[in-house]
Order: sequence, then structure tokens, then C-alpha cells
Amino acid sequence: MQLLRAIQRVPGRRAGELASECGIPLNTVRDHLRVLEDEGLIRSETVQVGTRGRPPVVFHPVRESSSSAVAEARVVGAHDRGRMLRAVTRTEAPVLDPEASRQLDVLYEHLEDAGLDPTVDEEALSFDLAPCRYHDMIDEDRALVCGVHERLVRDVLAHADGPLSLQVLQPFVTAHRCRLLLTAASD
Repeated sequence: MQLLRAIQRVPGRRAGELASECGIPLNTVRDHLRVLEDEGLIRSETVQVGTRGRPPVVFHPVRESSSSAVAEARVVGAHDRGRMLRAVTRTEAPVLDPEASRQLDVLYEHLEDAGLDPTVDEEALSFDLAPCRYHDMIDEDRALVCGVHERLVRDVLAHADGPLSLQVLQPFVTAHRCRLLLTAASD
């Protein structure tokens, strides 16, 4: 998360600069950059500098899914899967408008990929989640760990571009569940 924040703070920097700022070995930074790009959270850009050798690559945050083919594909794929699932399981009329449904689909898939076993309540705009794999560390660094999840949720919702935003992350509402509460822009 430190690496993503560094890119968001000052876009257009090279891996070496990011490694120095974050205090992370360059090879580790390269691995993390690859994962962030594969997830559609950042995009790389080759810069033509007019000198010999391999042109440098710089990294930018993805603020809108339309600026990254990877992010756009993740949004479209998640929404398609969510629509199919609702078509098979829903017996009543849709609760949410299509943009909000798209955001829920993308967030659900992100949380599922993170191993948080999400259960969504579309009417309440909430997700119940299993505690993250770092819950053993939370006693010492709860604000940090939960803050990382909170920021990722905000970014995922922003990438899906719609009326929903994070209202609050409630850690450990029960011994084995956390809860995300969302809000619609018109609320």
C-alpha cells in the first residue's frame, strides 16, 4: 500500500525512485508494481527520452477505469458476472440502479479475490466480511491495517465510477466478521 500511495502522491516516477522513497528493494518494488498493474490500480508508461538504451518506464495511478485497459476489463467482467448471478438468483425487481450495481459487483469481486468472504446486502448497501489474513497483527496496528482496506475499497468504488462511496468500515462487529457500509451520492 505504501508503494501505491507513493505513486498516487507523485505520479510519473520510475521504479528506482519508488524503491528509494519506500525503502523497499528494487526487485521487490518491481514485483509489487507488476501486481498493482495486473490489478488495474496503476498503469505503466514508457517514456521516450531520445537517448540510447532501454527507455525508462514510469508509473501512474489509475483514477478512472477508462484510463487502463486492465482496470476497464476487470470492471466489465465483474459486472457481467454479477448480472448473470442476479439473473439466476433474483426473484424480485432490482433494488439498485445499473451504476450502483456495477460498483457492488466490482467491489464484491475485489473482496472475494482478497479472501474476505463477502456477503452483500444490496438494500442496506453493506458487506459483511471475514477478517483479513492480517487480523493477528491488528491488535498492534489496527488503524494501519484497516486503513489499507478502507483506502482500497474507496479506490475500487472510484474505479467503477458510480454513485456509491464508503461510509464506514466497522472492524470486528462480531468476533469473526467486519462490516463495510456504503452510501449513495443521493443520500
